[in-house]
Amino acid sequence: MKKSILLAVVFLTAAQVFGQDASERIFKPFKVDVSAGFALPLSGGNGAKGGLLFAIEPKYAVVEKLAVGIRFEGAIMARAVVDNGMEVIGEAQANGSYLLTGDYYFNNNNFRPFLGGGVGLFKVAGAAVNSNDPLQEEDVYTENNFGGMIRGGFEAGHFRFGIEYNIAGKTSFSPNNDYLGFKLGVCLGGGRYKR
Repeated sequence: MKKSILLAVVFLTAAQVFGQDASERIFKPFKVDVSAGFALPLSGGNGAKGGLLFAIEPKYAVVEKLAVGIRFEGAIMARAVVDNGMEVIGEAQANGSYLLTGDYYFNNNNFRPFLGGGVGLFKVAGAAVNSNDPLQEEDVYTENNFGGMIRGGFEAGHFRFGIEYNIAGKTSFSPNNDYLGFKLGVCLGGGRYKR
């Protein structure tokens, strides 16, 4: 946690030192991306299914084409479901992540493709249930992992679309917690300056 706070301070300091003068800018430097979408686990047992995700990401544009931020995301997925007609055995997983991020925009037009990435902490939690034994306690587990994310997409006005590959790593209860995120969102702030 201390490393994450230190990196955030470094990014914000760099933003102040290397930031462009407001008179030279096309876009306002501060914005918050709010996104929702579909999370698809990249491994799991039979019946693994995607789920929902939600993210909030405040950002600051150090220069017009480079924005740094902090992403807070939650994703819920079904890791394995088996229904043989007599019992249902299932495992659900939730991933929370706190990442320092950076996006590079390829132009300053109204349609702005970007590539980006991030590093930080993934909190992986899950539960396993068996419908044949309703009195049995659920197996609940949590672990923290250092991980990363790479992404690409575009912004058009205040609309944002992105595809993210989240590298959540392995835990003692799962060899692979990585997932893909498909996101639609809006950018609050960060619009063009009116000249």
